Amino acid sequence: MTHAAVLPGTLWYTRCPVPTATGIAADRGWLTGEFAVDGIAVRSLQDAAPDTDRAAHYTHALPGLFREGGNVPALWTRSRGERTRLIGLTWIEERQVVLVAPGSGIRGAEALRGLRLAVPAHTIAIDFWRAMALRGFEGALASAGLTPYDATLVDVPADGYPEQWSAELAALRRGDVDAVYVKGALAVEAARRAGAEIAVELDELPDRRFRVNNGTPRPITVHQQLLDDHPDLVDRFLSVLLRAADWAAGQPGEVARILGAETGAGADGVAGAYRPGTHLTLHPDLSTERLALLAQQESALRAHGFLPEPVDVTTWADPEPLRRAALLTGSPSAPPPSAP
Repeated sequence: MTHAAVLPGTLWYTRCPVPTATGIAADRGWLTGEFAVDGIAVRSLQDAAPDTDRAAHYTHALPGLFREGGNVPALWTRSRGERTRLIGLTWIEERQVVLVAPGSGIRGAEALRGLRLAVPAHTIAIDFWRAMALRGFEGALASAGLTPYDATLVDVPADGYPEQWSAELAALRRGDVDAVYVKGALAVEAARRAGAEIAVELDELPDRRFRVNNGTPRPITVHQQLLDDHPDLVDRFLSVLLRAADWAAGQPGEVARILGAETGAGADGVAGAYRPGTHLTLHPDLSTERLALLAQQESALRAHGFLPEPVDVTTWADPEPLRRAALLTGSPSAPPPSAP
């Protein structure tokens, strides 16, 4: 911390509605507790007043913001020149599937050859939904030695629909497309309501390269300004996340409850999306494997035109805050650097 740096009055955090150590720590009240002694408020961007820049979840324009969320917006904002740093990565399996119409008989990745695949189109600054569908189909096709050129990508206008995946599932019901990519707890519930059937279960593919997508791996990012002015605050924030991941490893029932609140899904949706053992996978690291998988995602997103400029993932990453945070917690259960 520089001599001129004044402690911020508020630290912000934001996370996606998925399993995160940030969500666990927030539920336990540990983030507010950690910084109360400094007179620093810790607030969720999702719960902030309407006049707060909630778009910062995607742009990271708030220097005092910690973000644990999808890699598509994180890579996009870095590629646009925002001075963010990558300080952690998690790999948490969220059920990724390719759905087809009931009774179609379509089963397996090879069966996607020649099919019409739904690709949603939203009028938003960074269409991560579209990126997710493209990458999901790419992974499924690649597992069978195919590429998107072996199928037909069909744009599905998705603005104005009330729920996630609604536009794609409606197109499937109408017969406009043959297959839809979905992931997560709400998707499990939506698929059940639609009566759709599973053609490809990406989580069952042995090579995790086929499952690289917006949430796998999932980055934790912080603004360079906060890291420059108050590295100790960054270290302490990360130490709370490590403590939350440690706690979660012994509390599968509580983690399931928190996931229900975080995702907005019911118990069946949570159970269907997150397999037993999810509570053991919340620890962040910057292992060589996770960085390589994120670099794979960066290359694919750039090829699809989502990133205006390249992002050097290795240069973007700063391992020092996580190393110092681990020393603060002294946690023996934190994964070693080689963890996948």
